[in-house]
Amino acid sequence: MALDSLSLSLQFGSFPESALHRAALPRHSVARWIRHALQSDAEITVRIVGSEEGQALNRDYRGKDYATNVLTFDYTQAPLVTADLVLCAPVVAREAQDNGKSLQAHYAHLLVHGTLHAQGWDHETGEQDAQDMEACEIDILAGLGIANPYA
Repeated sequence: MALDSLSLSLQFGSFPESALHRAALPRHSVARWIRHALQSDAEITVRIVGSEEGQALNRDYRGKDYATNVLTFDYTQAPLVTADLVLCAPVVAREAQDNGKSLQAHYAHLLVHGTLHAQGWDHETGEQDAQDMEACEIDILAGLGIANPYA
């Protein structure tokens, strides 16, 4: 699936421990993870935010008043995938720690997950769709040398 045509904007909001998250997300790694999940050319913005911004976005756009790990704002899927992926750093860090995963591996998983959403995958439309998306994530991550995040 890996493609070369990716226009990537990587942004970091202002929040405590942002330096730790910047270190875990070198631009070349973020681009590599996203490219492996793409099936067409793309323009993607990745924004790493703190809890306050993450909660506000989730509340305003999904009606859920809490910070979540990743939000995907998909605008087009063809001929070009255009999307914003917003990851809430404190949530990602807590989940990584709770699940015994490295921060970088968890970010890779969530970026792959969000990139699949940007292309129309949806795990909330039924059990089979959820299983298919999970299997795709596992395959993509294996190709990146990252262990099954669901194991």
